[in-house]
Amino acid sequence: MEIKKQRYFLIIYLTINLFTLLVNAEFGNSQPTISSQKRHFVLVHGAGHGAWCWYKITTLLQSDGHNVTALDLTASGINPRQIRDLKFSSVLDYVQPLINFMASLKPKEKVILVGHSLGGLGMSVVMERFPEKISAAVFVTAFMPGPNLTYITISEEDFSLALSLLRPFPLFTDEALVLKETKLTKDKYGSVRRVFIVCDQDLTIDESLQRWMIERNPPTEVKIINGTDHMVMFTRPLKLFSYLGEIAEKYD
Repeated sequence: MEIKKQRYFLIIYLTINLFTLLVNAEFGNSQPTISSQKRHFVLVHGAGHGAWCWYKITTLLQSDGHNVTALDLTASGINPRQIRDLKFSSVLDYVQPLINFMASLKPKEKVILVGHSLGGLGMSVVMERFPEKISAAVFVTAFMPGPNLTYITISEEDFSLALSLLRPFPLFTDEALVLKETKLTKDKYGSVRRVFIVCDQDLTIDESLQRWMIERNPPTEVKIINGTDHMVMFTRPLKLFSYLGEIAEKYD
């Protein structure tokens, strides 16, 4: 197990360094400075992924002077919990690392949440619990429930689009518990500014489903990245980074 972890970290280290070299080659000796406002970004992965999937965005944001935290949710990435130990019916069990992190922030510290795919559900849970600690929540082709739009309703809209093909286990099978754990209110969740980033070539959460969520739970702002698939942090990292820089400038 220890050897596997060492190999994992080595691969991540080499990949990040390679990407940094590519960024330097594209922008020359000076790094692109998108935003003058330096923020703390918290990156939340989707089902079956881990903090590792944000390595390009993490590198870009840090190069621009931002603080970045990319978390592994329960039984994801290198989180020590095993899949067999996860309470499949409980959203809170799955997103507990994110809840713990938000609870650990200093009283007046604020972050910008960025959630991809199923990560939008975890973001929504902490938006309800810690609205005062969030400057903005960015849903990157992500599930975006709201006070009048439940996760159950979204997932039932089109089963063929539900979640990610990479998820290795069934999640949230107890609908009554899911509704209880993910109940959202206008006073708390609704007080957080939301930005939805549409990916028009997404085959996992189709653009029509993204637009359907936006129509039924309108965010503060909608941005679109044309010609990109579900894994936008891999295929269009510079465009996503640019949008995050704009959001850092706009929402304090």
